[in-house]
Amino acid sequence: MSTLTDQLLKIGELASLFGVTARTIRYYEELGLIEASNRTEGLHRRYPADVVIRLKRIEELKSLGLTLGQIREFFMLYAEDPSGERCRLLLLQIYENQKEEEMAKISEAQRRIAQIEAHMSAIKEKKTFFSCPGDECERCDLTTFCLDSVYNRGKE
Repeated sequence: MSTLTDQLLKIGELASLFGVTARTIRYYEELGLIEASNRTEGLHRRYPADVVIRLKRIEELKSLGLTLGQIREFFMLYAEDPSGERCRLLLLQIYENQKEEEMAKISEAQRRIAQIEAHMSAIKEKKTFFSCPGDECERCDLTTFCLDSVYNRGKE
């Protein structure tokens, strides 16, 4: 009786194990993430069982938010350093970069919120929205020609 480690898997079998298409498996192969061990006489790909482990790692790393390019870099680092230490350090650096990007987004959002709150405060302080700001606006340069004074000129 053969075990999974003794078997060569067809592309369809591999794809169905992971809920992806055969095209996805071929794409991973094009990127160098996995490798078919041989082809049959009909040129059908056959994959060794260790490809299942690689596909599990790809799935795991994708779930962590890594791109396929980053995942390929992980596999290349693993080939150079099977201890996984360089992969661990790279992953920590990627997450540190992502954290910094998110912190920058938070800072920008806080700045925009403060600006919105300032606009809201200015609107709340207005007596009427469409009247000349007059004394309400410290920066009003209409001191010599105020619309309210023109309309109210003959009423006093």
